Amino acid sequence: MKKSLLALAVLSAFAGAATAQTSVNIYGIVDAGIVHERGNPAGNVTKLTSGVESGSRLGVRGTEDLGGGLAGKFVLETGIAADTGGFNQGGLAFGRQAYVGLAGNWGMVSLGRQYTPHYLALDSIDPFSTGLAGNAANLVSTVTRMDNTIKYSTPTWSGFIGELAYGFGEVQGNNTANRQIGASIGYNNGPLLVNLAYQRADDPTGTDRARNTLLGAKYDFGRLGASIGVTQNRGLGIVDSRDYLLGVTVPFGASTVLASFIRKDDRTAADSDARQWALGYTYAVSKRTNFYTSYARILNKNGAAYTVGNATEAGSGDSAFNVGVRHLF
Repeated sequence: MKKSLLALAVLSAFAGAATAQTSVNIYGIVDAGIVHERGNPAGNVTKLTSGVESGSRLGVRGTEDLGGGLAGKFVLETGIAADTGGFNQGGLAFGRQAYVGLAGNWGMVSLGRQYTPHYLALDSIDPFSTGLAGNAANLVSTVTRMDNTIKYSTPTWSGFIGELAYGFGEVQGNNTANRQIGASIGYNNGPLLVNLAYQRADDPTGTDRARNTLLGAKYDFGRLGASIGVTQNRGLGIVDSRDYLLGVTVPFGASTVLASFIRKDDRTAADSDARQWALGYTYAVSKRTNFYTSYARILNKNGAAYTVGNATEAGSGDSAFNVGVRHLF
């Protein structure tokens, strides 16, 4: 409760000081939907869930002109559980993002809790934008956020952009323990988007590491957008897998149809593969409000136990249907 009150008090203080800053804005998303999950041995479940399409959130961001082409920037963003009025990300005050940085013509350096370059690359090619039942992260291995991180983001040069992130492990006497490293290079110009991203997470002893490399692309044909992605995963010990993604986005008027197919190829002796089929639909009532519905099914093989989740929850079964509403402010 103290963390919740502190977070809201800080946001209110920033809102009141907006006139004293170059630019300070409060923003957020409220998303709630009904979710029906099947395929768990313990039984099916129907529930009201917060953040099905996009995680519900409340944030404040600001920019101050420091002169000479420099600007100070910050973001504080907390995850809101709209179904219960609580907080997500384990109750962290600003569990979604919390960073401060400097930006200029040379790019931006930011320090704090931030999204990994690998996750942002996956989100950019997933037709479901890592939300709804078709969330690519149900099968595609990724790390969403990094703590204690310093990140450099380049400016855009003729469509090219890159990021480099280093997360301090903060283990005394062992600089590699719990350390994370992320990087990406991308091209986004006209109808074509291409991203190559890498994420490395060292274990608590610094003697082993998990590595994920993603190559993905998206092309807008006008009446249809097509996505493709391949991820190579090297986990702790002998864990080895590949993920393959194919997706389409079909907008027409206020409506958008989403579809994807994802295959998890387990390359260990267990051969615990999985496949996910997903279909979704959104309807924009306005620029800020839309309705959504989606369905996804995972076919697990040889003991694999992947579940169908959404933007906020991992899910409990191998299939899920959801319907709801999202409002941005």
